[in-house]
Amino acid sequence: MTTHTATSKSASRASQYWALTKPRVTQLAVFCAVIGMFLASDGMPDWRLLVAATVGIWLLAGAAFAVNCLAEREIDARMARTARRPMAMGEITVMQTVIFAAVIGGAGMWILYALVNPLTMWLTFVTFVGYAIIYTMILKPATPQNIVIGGLSGAMPPALGWAAVANDVPMQAWLLVLIIFIWTPPHFWALAMYRRDDYAKSGLPMLPVTHGMKFTQFHVWLYSIALAATTLLPYAVHMSGLIYLASAIVLNAVFLHHAWKIYRHYTDLIARKAFTWSIIYLSLLFVALLVDHYFKF
Repeated sequence: MTTHTATSKSASRASQYWALTKPRVTQLAVFCAVIGMFLASDGMPDWRLLVAATVGIWLLAGAAFAVNCLAEREIDARMARTARRPMAMGEITVMQTVIFAAVIGGAGMWILYALVNPLTMWLTFVTFVGYAIIYTMILKPATPQNIVIGGLSGAMPPALGWAAVANDVPMQAWLLVLIIFIWTPPHFWALAMYRRDDYAKSGLPMLPVTHGMKFTQFHVWLYSIALAATTLLPYAVHMSGLIYLASAIVLNAVFLHHAWKIYRHYTDLIARKAFTWSIIYLSLLFVALLVDHYFKF
């Protein structure tokens, strides 16, 4: 074996393990956690704590997604969207995935316990269990409300970040959790609608498959209205100021426009655009919170 071939195989193996952590999803979760860290601080958080908390949360999130890939490997193989994931293609074995998840998850827990604080470690571990075990293995195959009930674990990153800096999780942190919790159903159902054939093949009881498209479209609209109202709470409780309020109003207007089109004029293209916008929306909403935090008036 040539050195070039060995290097290529090592790079390929590394990319497969990287894919197990679902990096794009992990990045959004960690981004929200980092925003929580800044919002918990009156000034700038200590950079060493910021780095340690970010790495620890990232590692445990990656471990949770690796367990998710392990548990859903047969389902993923039946879906066009996920068929090329490493476990679905048999490129990584069950034992390799278990060891990988245990190593990075254990490293994440140690970093959070030793370099951040025990509260953050335990909250992140509970989030890991909530996503990898309760949502993936119990709720997802059992009920079409899986994403609603299980969405709490995915909504936890701002609380984890807040706990890392403040060693506490006050009401303000839970408001951020509530925003992501309400955002998750319309975000995910937009994907599930234009991927409904995939989910029908998977055997998972997703709402567009079990209750039909019209029912799902209506619920996307209802949750979008609830989301718009929820995102005004930080201003209502004086957690944020006019910069955030103006940003939230504009962002919600666009979100509601997409949701209305899903409800009244559905096409797969509209749902795909709504799904893409929902990710941009959440990122910009949290950026607005951060900007407002340091430049509030």
